[in-house]
Amino acid sequence: MSAIKLFNQSLTDSEKTFMAKLTDPNKIQLFLDELIYSADPFYRCPLQVLQDKTAHCFDGALFATAALRQIGYPPFILDMIPNQRDDDHLLALYKQEGHWGAIAKSNFVGLRFREPVYRNLRELVMSYFEQYYNVEREKTLRGYTVPLNLERFDKFNWMTMPDHLDKIADKLDQIRRFDLLSDKMTKRLSLLDQRSYQAGLMGVNEKGLFRP
Repeated sequence: MSAIKLFNQSLTDSEKTFMAKLTDPNKIQLFLDELIYSADPFYRCPLQVLQDKTAHCFDGALFATAALRQIGYPPFILDMIPNQRDDDHLLALYKQEGHWGAIAKSNFVGLRFREPVYRNLRELVMSYFEQYYNVEREKTLRGYTVPLNLERFDKFNWMTMPDHLDKIADKLDQIRRFDLLSDKMTKRLSLLDQRSYQAGLMGVNEKGLFRP
């Protein structure tokens, strides 16, 4: 049985009706924006996200990837990698007319949706640079991974069961990654200004913040 078919069979009638309304990337993002940001130390599969109305960035990216898959997009995620003073951040990727966009759940305002206007993945990732910061106002983004196709995890039923989601997280730690900054660039970085910092934390769940 295909992963999509198994997912659909796991939905209640009302959940099927709701999923049928997620007909484009923006609608998927709007759903993620309405969810409670999770401070839980465990992963939720897409089915649980739909049921619990709760997600952190890993859960949200997987849900968005599953929802994109429902409307014909391949299930790709990408991990943005910070220095050791911040959390990773996952993106669900999609492509339209040869250009990349992204969907994401985040505790930070600026780390969410991107329109499909970026010619390559580096352009897309760099669009997050100024908004990727920690509670010390340090700009922390340093690299990103190649896209990971979640079809390879269909045998673990990642769309409907949480049991093996750690295998996805482990694989993201192993795949090829690209650096964005040289050491000299890193040393020259300024702190984020206070107004941008406060704007980016609008609606934040304090319990879900990484604290270096």
